[in-house]
Amino acid sequence: MPATICFAHGKESGPWGRKISALAGVARRHGLAVQSPDFSNTMDPDARVAQLLAAGPPRGHRLILAGSSMGGYVATVASRTLQPAGLFLMAPAFYMEGYEEDITPGSWHTEVVHGWRDEVIPPINSWRFAQTHRARLHMLDSDHGLADAVPEICALFDLFLETTAGTHAAAGQL
Repeated sequence: MPATICFAHGKESGPWGRKISALAGVARRHGLAVQSPDFSNTMDPDARVAQLLAAGPPRGHRLILAGSSMGGYVATVASRTLQPAGLFLMAPAFYMEGYEEDITPGSWHTEVVHGWRDEVIPPINSWRFAQTHRARLHMLDSDHGLADAVPEICALFDLFLETTAGTHAAAGQL
């Protein structure tokens, strides 16, 4: 069954920023179709969740979700409905005012990347999420945008996709 990765960008970024473009290249090398909807029409995270749910994966495709900052929150909340094969989150906006939905992930395979020097979302928020939901956590020497860590994030994402694809392909799920 073909698979699609859907990226959810952050509050003030766009659908094809440097991080998403780099990760999309990794996904394509794995043979995945790539989507990156433009959520810039609203700053309301829950409206973005509704937009992502409305888009959904292409018919007959397995889904992997990835999100950055507000997009991490959006991907996680949407994952409860979409039940993706994997969830890859970068500096997700968890435990922040205005982000009130249940953030229990809808994927058994969830990984989080966060920068120790994040000036927007405290790193302890990702630690709390990872501990609560038994997600794999990668802490990098970077700030909120993680721009200086893109090669390292790509390497982590590559391994995440290998693990997700390997496990689900063996079970006939990806």
